[in-house]
Amino acid sequence: MVVRPRAAATLPRMDLQLTGKRALITGGSRGIGKAIALELAREGCDVAIAGRDAAALAAARDEIAAATGRTVVAVAADTGVTTDVQRMVDEAVAALGGIDILVNNAAKPGGQGPVPKLGDITDDLFWDDVNVKVMGYLRCAQAVAPHMAANGWGRIINISGLAARQTGSTIGSIRNVAVAAMAKNLADELGPAGITVTVVHPGLTRTEKTDGVVAARAQHTGRSPEDIERDMAAGNTVQRIIDAQEVAWVVAFLASPKAGSINGDAIAVGGGVGRAIHY
Repeated sequence: MVVRPRAAATLPRMDLQLTGKRALITGGSRGIGKAIALELAREGCDVAIAGRDAAALAAARDEIAAATGRTVVAVAADTGVTTDVQRMVDEAVAALGGIDILVNNAAKPGGQGPVPKLGDITDDLFWDDVNVKVMGYLRCAQAVAPHMAANGWGRIINISGLAARQTGSTIGSIRNVAVAAMAKNLADELGPAGITVTVVHPGLTRTEKTDGVVAARAQHTGRSPEDIERDMAAGNTVQRIIDAQEVAWVVAFLASPKAGSINGDAIAVGGGVGRAIHY
């Protein structure tokens, strides 16, 4: 049996005091980024979503705007390029009137192919990944921080991943640990200006790609989709695949004024992955 979270429309909503806030979500056209953009818009934010696929961005923009009635703008940009990042922020500020919340989410997807072993890691493979996820996050923070500081309030939320807390992917662990280290340093620097910086570590997460992955594995192995999902969920303690919407709920709270006491810290949203104690 596949257990999914109840639809957001059926749940009572806590007022997160986000109405009228302006959010920029990178990697916002699909997956976790799109779920975050939708949830922030549901909570009353006007949002800008950014990514490299203009067609996917336009489709996500229209879907989120229709579902929420909020202002949603799409900005095609590559966060691996410094000039693109500054243009992206300039366009988002012009369209929304400012930026209060940045969700850094644009990254090369992990876990969708064979993990390179030591002998297979090249300079290009390493730097391409780190340039987008680590330097890209840093570029975005640099570009939005002056706008937030001028208003005396802001939220920067970095989507990292549980490879920061476990082995299995050398590059994946390095990039995600680097994101957490960057966040704490920025939190210390920007906190006095009213800006908090946090990290969210998703684990295996259900997105629009999951059903296709499950079907392909089922066909390849001759097993049922239910068995494949059960195996995929076995890595966490709740024994089900966490949904992107559940990640978005946590991000929405961290983006809110009610989360002002959380700064520089990382929160895992993987359903209880691993046995290590983090304190």
